[in-house]
Amino acid sequence: MNIDKQQKETLIKLDNVCMSFNNKNVLENISFEVQTGQILTLIGPNGAGKTTLLKLILGILSPDKGKIIKNKNIKIGYVPQKTKIPVSIPLTVRRFLCLDGRYDEKTLCDGLIKTGLDIEILDCDIHPLSGGQLQRVLLARTLLKKPDLLILDEPVQGLDPLGEEQFYELLNQINRTKKCAIIMVSHDLHVVMASTHRVLCINHHICCSGTPDEIVNLSEYRHLYGKEPTLAFYQHHHNHLHLPNGRIKYVD
Repeated sequence: MNIDKQQKETLIKLDNVCMSFNNKNVLENISFEVQTGQILTLIGPNGAGKTTLLKLILGILSPDKGKIIKNKNIKIGYVPQKTKIPVSIPLTVRRFLCLDGRYDEKTLCDGLIKTGLDIEILDCDIHPLSGGQLQRVLLARTLLKKPDLLILDEPVQGLDPLGEEQFYELLNQINRTKKCAIIMVSHDLHVVMASTHRVLCINHHICCSGTPDEIVNLSEYRHLYGKEPTLAFYQHHHNHLHLPNGRIKYVD
């Protein structure tokens, strides 16, 4: 798909999608669309159906009712919430990146650099990596496939505040430079990326939606999360430099 020539093209559209398990409604009449270059953040309480919704978009599950219409040329990348790799399996970062494809050395190095990792990590064992390093490796592996739509399920879970900030800035850069659309489940109900174009508040159905600035003033949001709910935004802090090779260098 030529993203540059299709800036406003709809990548995926959900039309009255419903899903149930054991006769219990998990998702009801979910309708929205995502266009090229758009960042969509899903928020909602635990058990609201956010992860189920991602599985429907990915094609892991099929809806009971409704339609999910995808652009026929779309490439979807997925970064899971957690990846469990048995420690008994010897696996380097290089082998992990190449599990479902073959890439030359330059491509692998470029992929790591763009996610802020040093190329020396290529031949390191994947098991001792920190949570932030592993999330970046997972992201690098996904970006090697050059997706049009990137789906992330609570991508900053387990990261410290600085790690969260750095990872969110990395996603911002990917969205800006690659024109890659992003659907992301927010780990913290009240924290979303300030650059999010649209927020969907889900509790089995779409309670409300809008820009980050709009949603905090909606009565549906206030009813669900309290009379005086707060919604904090990750802000872009200039504690880093954008290097010519696309890498981000963090400074004090």
